[in-house]
Amino acid sequence: MNQLSPPPHLASPHWPLSLLPVPYCNDSLLVGRVYMYVCTCTTVHVHVSLNMHSVLLSQDNAIRTSKYNVFSFLPLNLFEQFQRLANAYFLVLLILQLIPEISSLSWFTTVVPLLLVLTMTAVKDASDDIVRDGRYYLLPLSECLSQADLLLLTSSEPLNLVYIETAELDGTFILKCVFPTGEVRCEPPNNRLDKFKGTLTVNGQTYALDNDKVLLRGCTLRNTEWCFGLVVFGGPDTKLMQSSGKTVFKRTSIDGLMNVLVLCIFGFLAVMCSILAVGNAIWEVREGSVFIAFLPRPNGVNAGFSAFLTFWSYVIILNTVVPISLYVSVEIIRLGNSFYIDWDRKMYYPKSDTPAQARTTTLNEELGQIKYIFSDKTGTLTQNIMTFNKCSINGKSYGRTQCRGDKTQTVDFTWNELADPKFVFHDPSLVELVREGDLAAQHFFRLLALCHTVMPEEKTEGELYYQAQSPDEGALVTAARNFGFVFRSRTPESIRIMEMGQEVTYDLLAVLDFNNVRKRMSVIVRSPKGKLILFCKGADTIVYERLHPSCLKLKDTTTSHLNEYAGDGLRTLALAYKDLDDDYMEDWRRRHHEANIAMDGKEERLDELYEEIEKDLMLLGATAVEDKLQDGVPQTIEQLAKADIKIWVLTGDKQETAENIGYACNMLREDMTEVFIVAANTRDVTTSISCFANVITHNSSPKAYALEKDLELELLRTACMCQTVICCRVTPLQKAQVVELVKHYKQAVTLAIGDGANDVSMIKAAHIGVGISGQEGMQAVLSSDYSFAQFRYLQRLLLVHGRWSYLRMCKFLRYFFYKNFTFTFVHFWYAFFCGFSAQTVYDEWFITLYNLVYTALPVLGMSLFDQDVNDRWSSQHPQLYSPGQLNLYFSKKAFVRCMMHSCYSSLILFFIPWAAMYDTVRDDGKDIVDYQSFALLAQTCLLIAVTIQLSLDTHYWTAVNQFFVWGSLSAYFAITFTMYSNGMFLIFTSTFPFIGTARNSLNQPNVWLTILLTSILCALPVVAYRFTLIQLWPTINDKVQATGPYDMHYVNYTLDMYCMYYIIYIYIYVLYVLYTSDVPCSRFILCTTLDMYVLY
Repeated sequence: MNQLSPPPHLASPHWPLSLLPVPYCNDSLLVGRVYMYVCTCTTVHVHVSLNMHSVLLSQDNAIRTSKYNVFSFLPLNLFEQFQRLANAYFLVLLILQLIPEISSLSWFTTVVPLLLVLTMTAVKDASDDIVRDGRYYLLPLSECLSQADLLLLTSSEPLNLVYIETAELDGTFILKCVFPTGEVRCEPPNNRLDKFKGTLTVNGQTYALDNDKVLLRGCTLRNTEWCFGLVVFGGPDTKLMQSSGKTVFKRTSIDGLMNVLVLCIFGFLAVMCSILAVGNAIWEVREGSVFIAFLPRPNGVNAGFSAFLTFWSYVIILNTVVPISLYVSVEIIRLGNSFYIDWDRKMYYPKSDTPAQARTTTLNEELGQIKYIFSDKTGTLTQNIMTFNKCSINGKSYGRTQCRGDKTQTVDFTWNELADPKFVFHDPSLVELVREGDLAAQHFFRLLALCHTVMPEEKTEGELYYQAQSPDEGALVTAARNFGFVFRSRTPESIRIMEMGQEVTYDLLAVLDFNNVRKRMSVIVRSPKGKLILFCKGADTIVYERLHPSCLKLKDTTTSHLNEYAGDGLRTLALAYKDLDDDYMEDWRRRHHEANIAMDGKEERLDELYEEIEKDLMLLGATAVEDKLQDGVPQTIEQLAKADIKIWVLTGDKQETAENIGYACNMLREDMTEVFIVAANTRDVTTSISCFANVITHNSSPKAYALEKDLELELLRTACMCQTVICCRVTPLQKAQVVELVKHYKQAVTLAIGDGANDVSMIKAAHIGVGISGQEGMQAVLSSDYSFAQFRYLQRLLLVHGRWSYLRMCKFLRYFFYKNFTFTFVHFWYAFFCGFSAQTVYDEWFITLYNLVYTALPVLGMSLFDQDVNDRWSSQHPQLYSPGQLNLYFSKKAFVRCMMHSCYSSLILFFIPWAAMYDTVRDDGKDIVDYQSFALLAQTCLLIAVTIQLSLDTHYWTAVNQFFVWGSLSAYFAITFTMYSNGMFLIFTSTFPFIGTARNSLNQPNVWLTILLTSILCALPVVAYRFTLIQLWPTINDKVQATGPYDMHYVNYTLDMYCMYYIIYIYIYVLYVLYTSDVPCSRFILCTTLDMYVLY
């Protein structure tokens, strides 16, 4: 590793710290000309304030987010995989098969599928782990500042400032400043990205260290060539890694149902094995003595012990009823459906080059079952691009909203050389007022130019670019700039602005930060004339509580203006100021410094000081900025409402603003006459909730009584009876509480969608979280399960991808259980004809390859490509979404119906071939039909029958489906003829004993006639049942398919009707051939099939 040298002006023997380069970590910590140095512990000590123990900095600050390494992967992954019940079950089966007394199957029938499942799962887990680790290591060298939390020491900029972007952390841009070095005491590692508590002691002087002096891991350096920092937290102790925590693993409702069904299957397997074991005991007592002469029993084996061994033998034989490959197949299907979301160009937003992204592969089918959507407003329904439209100054309102087609003349700002040419305003009287020297108007814009956290960038003289934490701040500072109060630059101690062409520098004494609890921000400055002023801006309700009593009349007038602005859907803030006394300010700054350097109770002491100084404010006026709706929001909400999806909007805006957005989004309509408000910030909320109307607007404060235990059910009951719910003035925590309330009591699938850090708790609380990648950073996206750039894409995500995913998964599960139960039940019936001896009805190789080769690809093809209607019709008919909400496609009832269907099919597949082959000889009279011929016939009938069933379940045929279906059947016959050939028998005599069975059996006409008959008997009831349902009780899917355009890929239900008539015709013809032929037992087959036909 090359040693990094400090810049020349820092390479001084008087530099107070011994500097060592931080070791490279993967892509290294050298970013452009950024140098990171760590101080040796002999000079600088980092103390943990809570226990006062020294924390020595580790030499290795690499962050390892991977679960495995090269040595631990195999044992740890196998341990995790065998925690799955199905995998552990098959491991036990493998052990049982090694016991000769109970093993009736060769070891490879279990080892081959088990190894395949374990290998595929291991490959997937390794891939996920590599991707997970790469998220933290594979960072571009030109962007990442550090992989540690640094205390900034110095930088290349004047006054040692550093401008960094923390959008990957919290979506903001922050100015950092520098302090000299000395002894640092700080808090222990924690997950608070917005807080840092510490002190720096130099030469006996103690200074406060807060979040503004720390560069967090993951930030991006801006406008700075290099910087030096002291590593405070490294590796997994960084705040970013601490805040990552353990991701909450979300499971779908189908996952929960599958777990229950697998347990039921285990119980059903035990019952079947017990029945067969009892049958074996009875048979041994009644018939077993006859065979003792040539099949002597081992010593000590009686009927009871034989039944015990038989039980375990049938546990091995009937193992296919437990779906070992189910979970792997489900993961493949989910992965494929996730790729469809990632590849969907109709969800790609070209303006920001943002595609849709499925950040998880486990929740796709849950998208087809959403009942409640919880949405943020700003940046989610709106564009989060703010424009300054109106304001109220000293009791007078200025500005007009520009309507489409309105040709109102815009204000000319050419008199201001530093004005933003993109800024538009429609009231010239305000410019005239400011230029005439009106003190209130100038003080108004002076506040906007000083009270903010915006950072300017001036590449050339006069070309200003503002980087703001929020679009609101950027819009307000830009407005002040155009009206003559231009913010030019800032340092930690001063702010420089241009006031009507004159440069003025204000001393910055304190910044009282904004947060979700305070809902306001203040700055304390000293003017060039020595006057101390506190400027405050914030939510009107918060600022009003702190006004001087003399502002009562102005407050009433401003309130009426605010209500008017909110009615227009504008976002509002109240502005106030306060003149301060020098002596009081000196005392307050002393107490503020003491609170700042306190390691315990720091936040509480600061809050008390802020409350103390932010009172008796003088009202200046209010601002109103416009945040326009995104394209397609009203249409999207309308379509989702038609799908019977309830949409709740949770916003921190004023009630009037929320209502206006509700009308603009078509959530509220003029025909909804009963719009009422539930005030949730008082104990009188019970009387408000007791009424009922179409729409409810929930007005909440930091103390939301309606969300307390004794009232939450009443609130939920009333809200659920309404068509629309809008919760305003809610905090991020209250958003999550509302989501949890619906999740807990309604037992419905919920989705939360938002774009900012304040939506993260709501996104994590819902079953499915969707992040909008907009103007407020990446925290919402990083916490989400799915992400895209525009709200309108939610319609396609749910009504198309969600519905298709749910439909495909349910079809897969129904068919998967059908084919496995049918396969197993044939074994069960055969037990009654082989003396319960645990003999298999199929060839062992067919048992091994049935789920892995012969039936694997066709069902995956259906589960990945099937669709009942195309995407356009799915969007145009949102009523198609309702079956998923009602769990109609797969449930416990559907599982029982699947078992009954399998039972019927297995009866046909066993008894028809058995009756057809009983005491039968070949056409040439050479050979009597034996066990091997019957096994071949039974397995061939089974495979063709389940393939026909899959074809009936497939609505949308592609070339891939055709290839998988016909290819699997071709592979079966090719493998069968190969394994039953003379060559395989001569090479592996004991492994392939079915020599010549295929060529001797499949050339007989009665064999193919039996295959045709069993296939028809298995398919006929299904087709007849569906035909009856379509004719008498058509579903919305049937109606849409019947009226939809013709597409050769879709199976038309009229074709199903013709298919049913054709099957009946063939069925009658086969019966006639059987009746008139000399096939043994033909009359038995005829009577049996006629009876079954009459039943159906």
